[in-house]
This record gives sequence, C-alpha cells and structure tokens, in this order.
Amino acid sequence: MAERVTSHRWQFRLLFAAIAFAVIFTRLLPIDAGPGRLPGPDVMFLIAIAWVLRRPAYVPVGLVAAVFLMMDVLFMRPLGLWAACVVVALEVVRAREAQWRDLPFLLEWMLVSIVITATSIGYIAILTLFAADQPSFGLSLLQMLITILCYPLAVFFSVAFLGLRKVAPGAVDQLGRRV
Repeated sequence: MAERVTSHRWQFRLLFAAIAFAVIFTRLLPIDAGPGRLPGPDVMFLIAIAWVLRRPAYVPVGLVAAVFLMMDVLFMRPLGLWAACVVVALEVVRAREAQWRDLPFLLEWMLVSIVITATSIGYIAILTLFAADQPSFGLSLLQMLITILCYPLAVFFSVAFLGLRKVAPGAVDQLGRRV
C-alpha cells in the first residue's frame, strides 16, 4: 500500500511537470495574438493552487520552484521574481490547507482569489519599485481577474479528469504518513 501511495505521488508530480511543459509549449507557439486580445489566465498558477489545496504532497516546493523558474527564463520575465511570488503564495496556501479543507467551494474560491490578488499586486509592486519593464497596470489587473475567474475550471479539470479530491481528515497510509 505504501508503495502505491508513493508511486501515486510520483505519477502526479510527473503529470504536473507534463502539464507545465504543455502550457509552456502552447504559449511559445508562434500564434499571432494580435492587438486587442484579452490576456489569458496563468494556468500553471491555477493548477498549482488547486492541487495544493487538494493534495499538498503531490506538489512539492522544489517542483513548483523549478517549473516557475523555467517559465521565467523561457517567457523572459525577471528571473525568479514570479517564481518566488508563486512559491510564497503556495506555501501560504499549503500552511492553511487543513483549515480550508472543509470550506464550501465559493468560500475556497474567495480565499484563492485573495491569494491570487495579493500575489499579483506584490509582483507588480516589486516591478514598479525597481522600475522594471512591465505590461500596463490595467492589463495586469485584467489578467489577474481572468485568472481568478478561471479557478473553477482548473478545479473541475483536476477533480473530474484527474480524480484529485481533497484529503479526508486523518487519512494516513500504512506507515502513518498523511496521504
């Protein structure tokens, strides 16, 4: 049983990395977005939050840091800044996962939207503080809003297609570790 739980964790970790590579690949495709298009949501941030709230052991900090650092490099963002913001946000969520486990979905969505808003505003503030190039404030806020609105889709994808449900209170494997 313990081997099955451990292999299940590794399968989801590899799946997280595969989803990250798919998102990176699609964002790097030479598709002309054209002027006037809405910015897309930060899909990996949404999936990471949804997974941390459901199964924190499936999304270790090192994996998240590596994925988002790679995304910073490939998308030519300030090196490590968004990765650091996301890691801090996910660790805040991870620390409160046990408290948020039994919340209804609308309350969970509200709390996640606060985390996304704080992370985005913090990122914008740091870029502004160091006078780094950044998209317009309105465009950044629009992307943040779209990301918040797409959270239910990330949760639906994780639960319906991947079977990633919240951990039951007190669920442990045969060795007594949390599942």
